[in-house]
Amino acid sequence: MAWKMIYLARRNPALAAEQFAQAWREHSSLGAGCTNVRDKVLSVTQCSRVLDGEPLPGTATDYDGVNLLALRDLQAATDIWNDPETLAIMRPDEPRVFSTYVRHFSLVCEAQVLREVPRGSVCLVGFLRRREALDAADWRSGLQSPGAAGLVAGGFAAAGRVVHNRVHLAPPPGYEYDSICEWWFDSAEAARQALGTLDVRRHLAAPIAALTDLERSVFMFTRVTHSRP
Repeated sequence: MAWKMIYLARRNPALAAEQFAQAWREHSSLGAGCTNVRDKVLSVTQCSRVLDGEPLPGTATDYDGVNLLALRDLQAATDIWNDPETLAIMRPDEPRVFSTYVRHFSLVCEAQVLREVPRGSVCLVGFLRRREALDAADWRSGLQSPGAAGLVAGGFAAAGRVVHNRVHLAPPPGYEYDSICEWWFDSAEAARQALGTLDVRRHLAAPIAALTDLERSVFMFTRVTHSRP
């Protein structure tokens, strides 16, 4: 079982959109220097919103980045917020980079790899919210295999690596998403060619779209701007 922490970030409004990735890399370097962070976080993949060219139809422009953090285990997702080294070194720097503290926009997930190939440099990330009348158990059953195969259908069939991350712990207020999906492409142009001019929401297979509150789900068109190891 693979555990991840994923966050959907807005930048500090004092930063221009073009400045965000560098500020974020600087923040990440603080974490690389923290012993307990290195122990708890196995890998970091910072994905900043694609700023060059036209955004994919239906993708958000009011967020700036998605971080994909592979965790040592589920307990690390709780322990990291109480780690004295993290609190002393990383937390004071968070308001410089982000609109609020990282804990306020982070979700803890169980990852299921649907297509196991090396990732590309560009990722469409979908933060999916279930329909209001649907309970969590019905959502989970609808997205379990073979239902999850719908995440690699349509325009998403052209993606390389595909990952479904089921949100496991209670999300923070305002981030009540149930699943986070990653569709990886070799380049922004490859993603544009695969997904065309159709709103990205319309590429979800009909059985999954029927379960999803499409208007309150968020899709981010991103590229990797920092990763480690």
